[in-house]
Amino acid sequence: MGEKENKAGAFQKASVVIVGGGPAGLAAAVKLYDEGIRDILILERENQLGGILKQCIHDGFGLTRFGETLSGPEYAARFVKKVRERQIPYITDTTVVQVTADHKVYAAHASGLLCIQARAVILTMGCRERTRGALAIPGTRPAGVLTAGVAQAYINLQNRMPGKEIVILGSGDIGLIMARRLTLEGAHVKGVYEINPIPSGLPRNIEQCLRDYDIPLHLSHTVSDIKGRDRLESVVIFRVDDHMQPIAGTEEEIPCDTLILSVGLIPENELTLGAGAELDPHTSGAYVDDAFQTTVPGLFAAGNVLHVHDLVDFVSMEAELMAEGVKRYLDGKLPPAGLKVCCGSNIGHIVPQRISGKTDVKLSFRVRAPKRNAHVVVRQGDKVVARKVIPNALPANMVEMNLPAASLAATGDLEVSIDE
Repeated sequence: MGEKENKAGAFQKASVVIVGGGPAGLAAAVKLYDEGIRDILILERENQLGGILKQCIHDGFGLTRFGETLSGPEYAARFVKKVRERQIPYITDTTVVQVTADHKVYAAHASGLLCIQARAVILTMGCRERTRGALAIPGTRPAGVLTAGVAQAYINLQNRMPGKEIVILGSGDIGLIMARRLTLEGAHVKGVYEINPIPSGLPRNIEQCLRDYDIPLHLSHTVSDIKGRDRLESVVIFRVDDHMQPIAGTEEEIPCDTLILSVGLIPENELTLGAGAELDPHTSGAYVDDAFQTTVPGLFAAGNVLHVHDLVDFVSMEAELMAEGVKRYLDGKLPPAGLKVCCGSNIGHIVPQRISGKTDVKLSFRVRAPKRNAHVVVRQGDKVVARKVIPNALPANMVEMNLPAASLAATGDLEVSIDE
């Protein structure tokens, strides 16, 4: 079955509705099917499955999940093929407008409004980019100011150049990759400017996308003004101190026709909030337990809608773990998650935030600041229940750590921290 064979009005009930047909949603669907759950429906707002991977034509995907390097479309195609082989139903060009706490899913489709009653709902909507409005950069409003993802879509999907003289604000991975892509297409990338004293992108992208092409990276710098009427003409850059405050006398005006913003991603959680689930202020995603169930029973989340990942392989693998939790929920075998997992010293965020203590758990977290030979310690009260040494802990890299259920007591919250 596929989007052509499925009629929007034909689905009134389903065991599981998956909102989003990107890498997380596809991986979850395949895993659920293989676990014996066959009454599945994927809803995707784009005209085809695959999510953001369709425009990520660079390689580097799949090394962890498939053991080989793939482009984004190739990685997505692996899971799309699995979905089609299993004849898992999906409807494209469908925008979910509401998910309720009692598992009703409302979606807009060309054939009309679709309402599905599910036993469980999986949220895999991914994330969106921070825009100029979120940064509140002063100045005029000319053409030529766009996010890295939009620039990527212009070049890779529409074969259009966004500009020739480029300044990139922010060292997020998409921006770094676009610095290389634009250079290869003949544009002049004048520099990448990052307000923080350390890059936010992966070290490999700093090396392969900037240094290999002699593109300068300016740390502790940001944009203070945008100039131009119909089209961007220049930006004003200044240096910031340790408190992110501008340093007088460091202003520099840089002529350019395009400013690309690569200043972070935000989980798409409007549907999550609308269903009544609580959000973690550290991740901007939902609070979840070790089955990836939100604070609303039967509502699950995984992938970038839960917390922003550094590798798509981890997105898919997390979704597969979540699918196992959904299966236990549908079978009535999901234990209550009564143990909290909290962030301690130098830990920025952690997922899951609650666990049952009855099954082995994989913790995913990021450090707040870089640290060599970081000693990660998990404590339950006064007892150390797990340790791990990270040779080079960076905020850009997500860390995973296994926590055996046998090491946990029945009561007592846990704290993950970096020991000095």
